Parts: sequence; C-alpha cells; structure tokens
Amino acid sequence: MHARAAIYAAPSGLLSMIQTFCRFALVMVAVGALSIAVSRASAQNAAAMPGSTRAEEQAVLATVQRLFDAMRTKDTAAFRDIFEPNAKLFGMRPRQTGEQVVQVLPWDRFASFVASDQRGEWIERAWSPEVRIRGTLATVWAEYDFHFGQTPSHCGVDSVQLLKTPAGWRIVSIADTFEREGCPKREQPK
Repeated sequence: MHARAAIYAAPSGLLSMIQTFCRFALVMVAVGALSIAVSRASAQNAAAMPGSTRAEEQAVLATVQRLFDAMRTKDTAAFRDIFEPNAKLFGMRPRQTGEQVVQVLPWDRFASFVASDQRGEWIERAWSPEVRIRGTLATVWAEYDFHFGQTPSHCGVDSVQLLKTPAGWRIVSIADTFEREGCPKREQPK
C-alpha cells in the first residue's frame, strides 16, 4: 500500500508548479475572452452609430466651407440653405473700453450684417479642422484666420455644431474666439 501511495504522490515542488501553470492558463483564457467581448462590443457600437465615415466628415466640412464662401460673396440666399432657422452665433467680443462681452446673433442678422459691410470681402479660412460625428450630430473645431480682402483682421477658434436634416447637414450654432494678437503667420488669401 505504501508503494502505491508513493507512485501517486507528486513532489511538492512539482504540484506547486502545476497549480501555478493552471492559474496562469485560466487568467490567459479570461483575458482572451474579455478581449473578444470588447472587440465585438466596439464593432457593434460602431455599426449602431452611423456617421463617422470619411464621406460624412467631408459633407460636414463642405457645409462649413459653403458658409465661408457665402460670407466672401455676401450671398444671403446661400445662408438660408446653410443654417437651421433658429441657429445662432456666439462669441466674446471686445468693447472699445476693452471689456469682453458675449455677443449672440441670430443667423439672419449675421447674414444681413455680412451683406451690408463695406470693408471688402469677408475671407475666413479654417486650419486643421477636427470633425466629430455621432449619428445626426456633428462638431467641427478648427483654428481660423479672418481677413477683410487682403487685410488681416483677427484669428481664433471656431466651434461649429451641425445637425443632419433631411436636407443635409445644417449649422445650428457657432461659437468662436476673437483674437487680434498672436495670430499665426500664414499665406495671404487668394
């Protein structure tokens, strides 16, 4: 009987090694299963949240460029196709005293102001835009510079929010910074 017990008894070091290996194998299986589950969930979320395709990003950026083109040509009819009816523009603007105040303009008042301004073409250019899309909501965040004709005026950051409507991407709001100093040196507009 002792001989039989000796055959089945493993040295304690070997037993400890086998237990450690089994624990390691179980952890690796669990990590693998978790990785597969996360990958599947990410794929399902991407499929469930349409919109972040390159074509959608280009459509969003094209809407913002149409705004810049309408500003340059003072085309108020184009503004109607770009903005949602209740869209507004927000920004901090300096008064002559230097005090900063919040300026809020409905889009149609902005369009009238652009059309009646006599300082030359309104030329706004966006630099390195970042586009985020989720379903019917898009945001464009971009540095910009602004000129009246060839004369630099200011620069800053635009944050443009758009909604995808049956008519396509429409701007619902714009918020921006207004910086007269420290603007990057860039090529003059053409």
